[in-house]
Amino acid sequence: MDKTKTAWTNQRWTMLALVVMIGVNLRPFITAPATLLPSIVEDTGMGYAGISLLTLLPMALMGIGAFVAPAIQAMVGTRQGLLAALALLMAGSLLRFVAFNDATMILTAILCGAGVAFVQAVFPGIIKARFPASVPTVTGLYSAMIMAGGAVGARLMPALANAGYSWRAALAWLAAPVFVALLAASRVLANAKATGPARPMTRLLLLRPRTWALIAAFGLVNSGYSSMVAWLAPYYQAQGWTNSQSSNLVAIMALCQAVSAFGLPFLARGANDRRPWLLFTAAVQIIGFLGLACLPAPCAWLWVALCGVGLGGSFALAMVTALDHLPRPDQAGALAAAMQGGGFLIAALGPYAMALMHGFTGSFATGWVMHAMLVTASALVYFRFDPSRYGEVMEPIEPYRSSPSAAA
Repeated sequence: MDKTKTAWTNQRWTMLALVVMIGVNLRPFITAPATLLPSIVEDTGMGYAGISLLTLLPMALMGIGAFVAPAIQAMVGTRQGLLAALALLMAGSLLRFVAFNDATMILTAILCGAGVAFVQAVFPGIIKARFPASVPTVTGLYSAMIMAGGAVGARLMPALANAGYSWRAALAWLAAPVFVALLAASRVLANAKATGPARPMTRLLLLRPRTWALIAAFGLVNSGYSSMVAWLAPYYQAQGWTNSQSSNLVAIMALCQAVSAFGLPFLARGANDRRPWLLFTAAVQIIGFLGLACLPAPCAWLWVALCGVGLGGSFALAMVTALDHLPRPDQAGALAAAMQGGGFLIAALGPYAMALMHGFTGSFATGWVMHAMLVTASALVYFRFDPSRYGEVMEPIEPYRSSPSAAA
C-alpha cells in the first residue's frame, strides 16, 4: 500500500513538473518580438499592421484550435497530439533564425500559434482529470507558468541582444526550452488514445447562453493582454524609453500576471463563488489601463503591474470558472476549450484595433481607454456567474454524456 501511495505521489509531482515545463513555453514567442521591435522593423520592413499580425494570428489560431483540437485529440491521442504541437512550436521558434523578411516572420507566428493552440485546448481537461481535488490550485500554477514564460521571453531578448546575438538568433534560442518540454512530455504522458468529448458536445455547448457569456468575458479581457504584449514596449519606446527599459515593463507585467494567476485561484479555492475575485481583477485592470492612457510616464511600473495582476488573475479564474460549470473532466474540458476558442478569436482583434487607432490618432492612448471600457463590459458579465445556477444553465448537456476521456 505504501509503495502504491508513493508511486501515485511521484506521478503527481512528475505531472506537476510537466505542467510547469509546458506552461512556461506557451507565451515567450509572443512577448519576445515586441522588445526587439526596432531591429525587426529595420531588417524586415514590417509596418504596424504587419507587426500586429505576430500577435493577431497566434491568438486567432488559439481560438480556431480550441474547436478543432478535440477532434484531433480523439483521432491521434493526447500524447501524440501534444508531442506534435510542441514540435510545431519548436520548429516555429527555430525558423526565426532565418527570418529575413516579413513573410517568414508571419509564418513562424502561424507555426508557433498552431502548436500552442492544441496544447491550450486540451490541457485544462488533463488538469481536471489528473488533479480532480486540486483544480483551482493546479490551474493557477499552469496559468502562472504561462505568464511567467511571457516575462522570461520579454526579459531574455534584450539580454541576448546585449550579449552580441542578432535578434534572429535571440528569438531562435526560445526553441531550447520547448525541446526540453518535448522530451519530458514524451516520457511522462501515457501512450493512451484519448476519446475526447462526444462530437455533439461543442455544438451543444454553443447552444447555451452561458457558453457565450464565458466566451465574451474571456475574449474581451484577453484582448487587453494581446494588446499589451504587442504595443506596450513600442508605446514607451515612442516616448524615448530604450529597448531594455521597455522590456522591463513587459517583464513586470508578465511577472505580476504569474503571481496573480497562481495566487488568486489559491486564495479563492475555498469559495465556490468566484465573482468577487473576478470583479477585483476587473477593477485593477480598469485603473491600470486608464493610468497608461492618462499618466503613462510618472507611474509606468504601477499601471503595468495593476494590468498584470488583473490580466493574470482573470485568465486563471476564468479557466477555473469554466471547469466549475460541469462535473465530468471531458465535459468541463470541452467547455473550457470552447471558451478559449471564441475568446481568443475576440482577443486576436485587440492589437489590430490598437494599430488602427494609432493610425487615426498617432498614439496608443486611446487604445488603452478602449480596453478599460471592454473590461468594464466583462465585469458586467461576471455578475451572471452564480455557482448555485451552474446545474440549471448547463443541465441540457447531461443527456449527451460521452465516455470519460483518457486524458493522457
